[in-house]
Amino acid sequence: MLNSFLNFLGTLGTRFIEFIAKIGHFFIFFSGAIYWILKPPWYIKKIFQQIIDIGYFSLPVVGLTTFFSGMVLALQTYNGFTEFNSETTVARVVLTSITRELGPVLTGLMVAGRIGAKMAAEIATMRVTEQIDALGTLGTRPMQYLIAPKIIASLVCVPLLVLVGNTIGILGGYTIAIYKLSFNPSLYLYATIEYLQLIDIIQGVVKAAIFGLIISMVSCYFGYNATKGAEGVGFATTSSVVVSSVMILTSTYIITALFFG
Repeated sequence: MLNSFLNFLGTLGTRFIEFIAKIGHFFIFFSGAIYWILKPPWYIKKIFQQIIDIGYFSLPVVGLTTFFSGMVLALQTYNGFTEFNSETTVARVVLTSITRELGPVLTGLMVAGRIGAKMAAEIATMRVTEQIDALGTLGTRPMQYLIAPKIIASLVCVPLLVLVGNTIGILGGYTIAIYKLSFNPSLYLYATIEYLQLIDIIQGVVKAAIFGLIISMVSCYFGYNATKGAEGVGFATTSSVVVSSVMILTSTYIITALFFG
């Protein structure tokens, strides 16, 4: 009995030490990536390629997700607040929920699922096929050539995607309010503009920038440190999406608490 308990404690301690070591390894990678982001030369062509991939090609999934989220939010708010002034209440709830929380979080999760997985798979494949080692042999710094453009593009694109997603989400709420709930269009638009606050937009953009950093860093980290061939590529891809999603949901609470706590 005692030996089993000691073995359990030993296993638990080993896992904890491994976890702390991985966190330390990630922060070393994080520091190195930030260093190479700030150090010239910058591969402008690679950055623009990533901007097109992350920003432009993510617009459809982000737009659809936020549009239908705004529609559902307006419908549910109307059903819950029928005894109040519906036009102003629905407009305010949709606006605040989309700009503060749903827009940034849904955009971050969609980008993590689409782009994060792609980043991790691409870099992991290069790692297990020794293409990254070949880059170093040819005198090209892998962190500067592969990782830095992805992080820079994510920092640029995710806030822009959130602004677009917020607009489309509010449009979704407007569509339901006008064409299904028969609200007064002028009154609904007036309430939306009246309740729009700069702090909500700033908070959403700050969240988006942090989410972009999380997605790119986590995805590149798992891809860059992939091992064990095809199995390692699959593990890196899955881990990047799961860890990015958890960190997005965790960090959104922290940021909200800092702004409104």
